[in-house]
Amino acid sequence: MIKTACSFAVLLAALLLITGYAALPNADANPTALAAEAEDDGFVSIFNGKDLTGWTPKVRYEALGEDAKNTFRVNDGMIQVRYDKYDDFKQSFGHLFYETEYSSYILRLDYRFVGEQVAGGPGWAFMNSGVMFHGQSAKSMGKDQDFPDSIEAQLLGQKAGSEQKRPTGNVCSPGTHYVKDGKLVRAHCQSSTSKTFRGDQWVTFELEVHGHGKIIHRINGEVVFEYEQAQLNDGTKLDKGTISLQSESHPIDFRNIEIKVLKK
Repeated sequence: MIKTACSFAVLLAALLLITGYAALPNADANPTALAAEAEDDGFVSIFNGKDLTGWTPKVRYEALGEDAKNTFRVNDGMIQVRYDKYDDFKQSFGHLFYETEYSSYILRLDYRFVGEQVAGGPGWAFMNSGVMFHGQSAKSMGKDQDFPDSIEAQLLGQKAGSEQKRPTGNVCSPGTHYVKDGKLVRAHCQSSTSKTFRGDQWVTFELEVHGHGKIIHRINGEVVFEYEQAQLNDGTKLDKGTISLQSESHPIDFRNIEIKVLKK
């Protein structure tokens, strides 16, 4: 009898495995909890989609926290950079600083360029913005300082219908240098290997930073630039710093701004 029962149990288990029933989840499991567990990849939002809590503007020629022309604003769950209150740009570059400094992390966000460049914006700033990181503190910037000392992940677009290539996810280095392929790079900007994104389409940018070590740029999930050893022009190592979003004279939207802190 015991031998027969054991044989039956083995046969039943085999049948369940073959038919797939053994893989079914517990009927009492909470579907919402299961979905949340599947989506929990360690990223946390640093933008609440409602207001600029945790973010502080620093616009050139204005004191920290001032933004007289409402350059940085929130609408429809996005941080919008707008110039409808500007008569002329007048080199009034702006940066929206997040309150926390980071060292090793992955930053992920979506962006898109919209509308027309404001009058007086420099030609190179057409459909041009960026994410500054390993940056100096906002409070240490001079009132008339244009850019924080930092590494810039440059975000570029191209007008619809243009045949000209214009990659995004590039690297610029205001007040800084970095190492690529074993060589110190002093050139202000270097292009990535990304394709060109035209018009007002959304693009996902991901920045992976390992302190003073490796830095990786990804566009829509593809690696487009790798480098390391961020440093100030005088050779001072940069292994942490501020994160800020740029205002360079062309309207841009940012959404889904998330960060995942990495172990060093």
